[in-house]
Amino acid sequence: MKAWFLDEGPQAHVDPATFEAMDIHYQALPLDPDVYREAIDHLMRTRGYTAQDLVELTPATPDLDALEEKFVGEHTHHDDEVRFVLEGEGIFDIRDDDDRWMRVEVTAGDLLVVPANRHHRFLLTDAKFIRCVRLFQDPAGWIAHYRDAG
Repeated sequence: MKAWFLDEGPQAHVDPATFEAMDIHYQALPLDPDVYREAIDHLMRTRGYTAQDLVELTPATPDLDALEEKFVGEHTHHDDEVRFVLEGEGIFDIRDDDDRWMRVEVTAGDLLVVPANRHHRFLLTDAKFIRCVRLFQDPAGWIAHYRDAG
């Protein structure tokens, strides 16, 4: 995982205290299912997540361009956005309390929790490939609320 504020550039790394102040949870986990499964189960128990699924985005994903358009729009959710990356890579841009963008590049082994009601967007890298576990408190209610929608 690499993180920096877009207005400062990638050479200015974000420290763990900044994540903590923004209520963002990050954890590096091994890719061995026997090991990461225990960490995922603990997170589900302690944070109230009740469901999980596996999502994979590749250049062959039907309507990938339309999906990317949805993800790149700045939005919030009433629940946390939780991703554990198994393969590939992606980019989360997350707003801080001063409305600055913090860029977080995630790769295999990265677990990221963007807290409920925190403005963010997601972008695929040029590789256009990511496979990750998603956790939900209520998958039926996991709806994006776009900032520019009024």
